[in-house]
Amino acid sequence: MIQGNYFEDNEDIRLHLEEITDWEEIVNAYEDDFSDAKEYQKSGDEKLAMAPGTVKDAVDYYRTIMESSGEIAGTIVSQASQPMDHEGLKYDSGKVTFPAPMVEAYEAVKDAGIMPYATNRRYGGLGIPLTVQTLLMEMTSRADAAFAIAIGCVNLAETIEKFGTQEMIDKWVPAMSRGEIVGAMALTEPNYGSDLPNVQTRAEQDENGNWKINGTKRFITHACGFDKYPSVILTLARTGKPESGARGLSFFLVEGKDVHVAKIEHKMGLHCSPTCEVVYEDTPAQLIGETGQGLVKYAMEMMNTARLSIAGQSMGIAEAAYQEAKKYAGEREQFGKLIQEIPAVKKMLNRMEREVIAMRALLQEAARTIDNYLWRKERLLHEGMSDRDVRKDETVKSWEKLANFFTPLTKYYISETCNTLAFDALQIHGGSGYTEEYDVARIYRDARITNIYEGTTQLQVVAAIGGIVSGMTPNGNLRAYIEQEMTRFQPSQELLQVKASFEEIVSIYKEVKGDLRDELAFEIVQSAARFMMGLLVERSNSRVNAEAAARRNKLVNAFNLESKAILQGNIIRIQNAIASADSSATREPAAV
Repeated sequence: MIQGNYFEDNEDIRLHLEEITDWEEIVNAYEDDFSDAKEYQKSGDEKLAMAPGTVKDAVDYYRTIMESSGEIAGTIVSQASQPMDHEGLKYDSGKVTFPAPMVEAYEAVKDAGIMPYATNRRYGGLGIPLTVQTLLMEMTSRADAAFAIAIGCVNLAETIEKFGTQEMIDKWVPAMSRGEIVGAMALTEPNYGSDLPNVQTRAEQDENGNWKINGTKRFITHACGFDKYPSVILTLARTGKPESGARGLSFFLVEGKDVHVAKIEHKMGLHCSPTCEVVYEDTPAQLIGETGQGLVKYAMEMMNTARLSIAGQSMGIAEAAYQEAKKYAGEREQFGKLIQEIPAVKKMLNRMEREVIAMRALLQEAARTIDNYLWRKERLLHEGMSDRDVRKDETVKSWEKLANFFTPLTKYYISETCNTLAFDALQIHGGSGYTEEYDVARIYRDARITNIYEGTTQLQVVAAIGGIVSGMTPNGNLRAYIEQEMTRFQPSQELLQVKASFEEIVSIYKEVKGDLRDELAFEIVQSAARFMMGLLVERSNSRVNAEAAARRNKLVNAFNLESKAILQGNIIRIQNAIASADSSATREPAAV
C-alpha cells in the first residue's frame, strides 16, 4: 500500500475540512452552545479539556484528529495490511488468534487516543460529529478495511451510551472508549439473514427475574473480541410469542465470555475480520430499554449508523483502488510509454477520480443530514421536551426525512461503485493485479462484501424509493431541499438538464402500478443518486478556492455529462418496461 499521511496526501478530504463543509451549521448542531467547554471552565473535568469553545476551536480540533489518524493509517496500518491479510485468523476451540501486525496496529491506534470517535467526551470519547467520523472511517478503510471494522466495533459503545441504563454506561462505555472492550451486534441467524422480524433466538426470565438467552447467531463480527480484549454482544432476541414479529423482539447486552464461538467463516475477503457463529445456552443477559422495542427502535437505529459506516468503508476502499491504480499506471511502461498515457487507461483513471470526488460529496452530505437531525433531537430531549413532541418539531422532522433518504442512497451508491472501481484498478494492474504480490488483489476481494452486508443494494433501493416518491411531491421535503441547495451556487446547464430528466423520471414512475413499481425502483434510485451527486459536487466546487475549482471543473462537468446519458437511458428503460407490461396485459386471455 502507498505509504504516507492519508489526510495530508488527499486534497479532496482537506478541502472538505478546510473549505467545503459548513462548520458553523454542524458545530452549532453538535456542541449544544459549547456546553462541554463551559462545563470544563466550571468544573475542570479533564475529560472535557479538549472541548471546543468556538467553531474555529472545533475545526482546529478536528484537524488535529485527522492529521493523527491519517498518519497512523498511512504509515502503520497500511504497511501492516498485506502481511496480516496473508497470515489471516486462526480458530481453535472457541478461541480466535489475530495476526501480530494487526495487534500492533490496534495498540498504536489505542495508544494515540483516536479510537473512540463515536462516543461522548464525558465517557472518554473524542466527541466529534458524524461529518468528521466518516472521514476517519474512510482513511482507516483505505489503509485496511478489516482493521477499520475492528475500530468500528469499539465504537458500538455509542449504542450503549444512547439506550443503556446509567449502570451499563458507566461499566462499559469508558472501557470501550479505551479500546479494552470490543462491541459486536448479534442480529442475524442461520435461517434469517435480513429477515430480522422472524428471528427465533429466545430470551426468557427465570424465577428471579434474570434474563437468559438460548439460540444461535451467525455472521457476528468480532463476537470473539480482539486479541486479549473481550467482547460485549448487543443481541436481538425474541421475548414475545413466536408469531409476534418485530414487536416481539427485545435488545440485550451479553458478555462475550458467556457465549461459545462455534466457528469463524472462511471468507473471500476481509481475512482479518472475524465473522463468528455464536451459540447461546442459558446465557445471562441484561435488557436494554423496553421489551418489544429491540428491532423497531434500538437495533434499527444501530443498523442505520452501521450502514453509513459501511458507506465510509466503501469510500476508503474506492480511494485505495484509485490511488493504487494511479500509482501503478504512473510506473508501468508498455509500448515505450507509461500506461497512464494510453487513452483507454487514462479514461479509466479519469472516471475513477471523478467518482471518488462525487462519492465523498454524497457521503459527507449524508453525514450532514444525520448531524442536523440527531443532535438537534438530543438537545431538545436534554432540555426536557418529550420524545413525542421532539418528533413533531418541524426542523427535526425535515432533517430526519432527509437522513432517512440519504443513508440508504449513500450506502447503495458508494458500495456499488466501490466494486466497480476495484474492478477497474485490478484491470489497470493487468495480470500482476491478479497475484497476491500487489495490494489491489486484497482491495478487490474486500470490496465485494460492501454491497451485501448491513443491507444489500436491493434492500437499500427499497429503503430509498419512498423518500423519492413522497419527497418529490409539490410540497415534499426532498424537493424543498433541492430548491434550497441550488440557490447556494450557479448550476451549470448540464446539471439543469440532469435535473429535468430526474423530474421526468419521477413523474413517469408515479403512474406505474403493481409489481412493475418494484422492478423499476432501481432506475429511479440510481437517477436520484446521480442527480444529487451532481448537485453536491457543483455546490462543493463553488466553495473551494479558485485554483482548486479550476482543476476540478473538468471532472465535475464530465460527471454531469455522464449522468445526463445515464438518466436518458433510464427514461428509455422505464418507458420500454411500461410499454411491455401494457402489451402483455392486452394479450392476456379474457376470464371465462
